[in-house]
Amino acid sequence: MAEKLKIVKIIHLAICAGVIFAYILLSDLSVLADLKFPVIDGSSYIYLMIPVIAILAGNYLYKSQIKKVDSNLKLEDKIPFYQIATIMRLALLEGAAFLILFVKPDFIVFGMLIILYIISIRPTENQFRKDFENHRL
Repeated sequence: MAEKLKIVKIIHLAICAGVIFAYILLSDLSVLADLKFPVIDGSSYIYLMIPVIAILAGNYLYKSQIKKVDSNLKLEDKIPFYQIATIMRLALLEGAAFLILFVKPDFIVFGMLIILYIISIRPTENQFRKDFENHRL
């Protein structure tokens, strides 16, 4: 089973590396050195909501895709569904990170929080089993 999950692990690694590389090349990391947070006014609240919406929507999409899977299938037959659900969630989070980077680079800290979240949801065999075991309940 670990061999079959390797594809989604490689995709996760590529997305992490790509977003991190983009942030290193395209952003002004000196903002982080000063530990200065941008001024938040009425027009910038939407940019604060981007990470929250991306995380909530990504988790919702992920869980809804997992719930659609026939619980009578063997665990190994559920791997393609897990891959699709994981890729959908990662794509949404990656898009949010790039949106912050290109549209509102002052909020780079929030983009980096998205990156940390992407890293933290690394697909593993244990996570795969847990998600589908919880699905049966």
